[in-house]
Amino acid sequence: MELKPYTRKTFFYETDQMGIIHHSNYIRWFEEARFDLLEQIGYGSDFLEREKLGSPVLNVSCQYKAMTRFNEEVAIRVVVLECSKAKLTFSYQVVGTQDQVVRATGESSHCFLNEAGKIISIQRQFPALYQLLNEEI
Repeated sequence: MELKPYTRKTFFYETDQMGIIHHSNYIRWFEEARFDLLEQIGYGSDFLEREKLGSPVLNVSCQYKAMTRFNEEVAIRVVVLECSKAKLTFSYQVVGTQDQVVRATGESSHCFLNEAGKIISIQRQFPALYQLLNEEI
């Protein structure tokens, strides 16, 4: 399946006193892009809500490469690095759409929890989702 990068324009409130995007926003952008990927494959927030699933962050990292400023557009490319029975790992690349300069890269790992807060096997409970995610690797 051909996935589109998630694009967004940066906002003034995301900047710091130096006029550049504050580093904490990149983690938020990773989340936006991750949910966009899930929407593109048909398993977005509606699915998670309907199935009463949680998907907490187990870890997240970000390496900053170049500054991003107010009113610039960035594209966030998301790739599924790993999809096991209970763990899902994504990688991210934030790129300026005008200059194609890599602004940041990162990774995040997640699991899926049921309504009771127990880790579930997506391979067993949602085999079609598991297969789709593994096709993206």
